[in-house]
Amino acid sequence: MTRHPLTKAGAERLREELSRLKKIERPGIIAAIAEARAHGDLKENAEYHAAREQQGFIEGRIQHLESTISHAQIIDVEKLNPGDKVVFGATVTLSDEETAEEKIYQIVGDVEADIKHHRIAVSSPIARALIGREVGDVVVVRAPVGDREYEIVDVEYR
Repeated sequence: MTRHPLTKAGAERLREELSRLKKIERPGIIAAIAEARAHGDLKENAEYHAAREQQGFIEGRIQHLESTISHAQIIDVEKLNPGDKVVFGATVTLSDEETAEEKIYQIVGDVEADIKHHRIAVSSPIARALIGREVGDVVVVRAPVGDREYEIVDVEYR
């Protein structure tokens, strides 16, 4: 079985979500199902059907998280020391060659990617363009709107 990379912080976030689902969400939905059953006829009980649907979603998410965590290759980014080279887990500061706008991204595993928090998947086009490069390199990223050029300004491992 293939082991997918996951940062130590990402693994911790997934474990916290798993714990919340098991300790808070699952018991809450079981109570909601019991309450809906108490209202009588289950065929026309919308509360019961909604609670069962939510239970299916929660159980599916729990199984997904357990599988993801158990098959992950957890990498402690702080222990990496590749210098100025971009590898998995790096937090990279980029400067857009066209607009001089700076962007900061951390390269993480596919399941922990979250663009709102500046975490990009290792399989994304921008991460693939950055891997193996160093500070000062200019990389070309193929985007739907055309090719974009970025200069690597800084590489950190935090």
